[in-house]
Amino acid sequence: MRVMRRALAGACLCVPIAAAAHGNVFSGDGAHAPIWASQALFVIAWFGYAFGAARVRPTAARRLIFHTMMLIAGLALFGPFDDWAGSSSALHMVQHMLLMVVVAPLAVLAAPLAQWRGLIGKSADAMWRPLLRLTRYPMVCAMLHAAAIWIWHAPAPYMAALFNNGLHVLEHASFLFTGWLFWWSVLRPGRDTAIEGAMALLFTLMHTGLLGALLTFAPELLYSRESRELWDQQLAGLIMWVPGGFVYLGAAAWAGHRWLTGQPPGHPPRGAGWPAP
Repeated sequence: MRVMRRALAGACLCVPIAAAAHGNVFSGDGAHAPIWASQALFVIAWFGYAFGAARVRPTAARRLIFHTMMLIAGLALFGPFDDWAGSSSALHMVQHMLLMVVVAPLAVLAAPLAQWRGLIGKSADAMWRPLLRLTRYPMVCAMLHAAAIWIWHAPAPYMAALFNNGLHVLEHASFLFTGWLFWWSVLRPGRDTAIEGAMALLFTLMHTGLLGALLTFAPELLYSRESRELWDQQLAGLIMWVPGGFVYLGAAAWAGHRWLTGQPPGHPPRGAGWPAP
């Protein structure tokens, strides 16, 4: 309980810090409205989990994973780090990779849907069920995630998101949402989809590696209004290519091992706290 109170206090701190960086909510500057809306949704999700956990109790490990995930997401998305990422391609890539290979898989391991459902009831089941059905097809989820990655790292959409708060929020939301679907499909497959999950991870390893290599070896700046130095863009490419590649490769090796040994990852919990797909 003490850990939860501290984590929720951290959520409350994220909002004023980010608000100071993006103007005053009462200033009438509508350009920052998407940022404020995302901050509000972030805090609602964190507090909603805490209240839902009182009805559908998670394991101590899942509770810790959830609060860790939210803390990392808050630090990556709000406050000074987001501003620093706006002037450095390398820091911007760190932000993107945190969302895609840290926050998204932690969201799967934390399995917070049961707690949110415990708070809001079964009214959202109609929304969750199609999404959970989609995760039965790891390659489909991997392709959706790939589309989000390549679209938002193309120079025109990338720069548009950098200077438009609405697109900026949409970019991050698409990374998180498609990343969550992707990691759910590969970390929690049944026996019949375990090998497809490993293939989806290898596919993601290859296409993100290709994108990282393109950024690393590009002879000129692709994001010229963000960074004035070619080395900064090259470092961004290496961050996606190498650390990100190790995550996907390690997960693929793990999924392949589980398939070969006949020990597929367990399904998410069913019952009163979980919507059946």
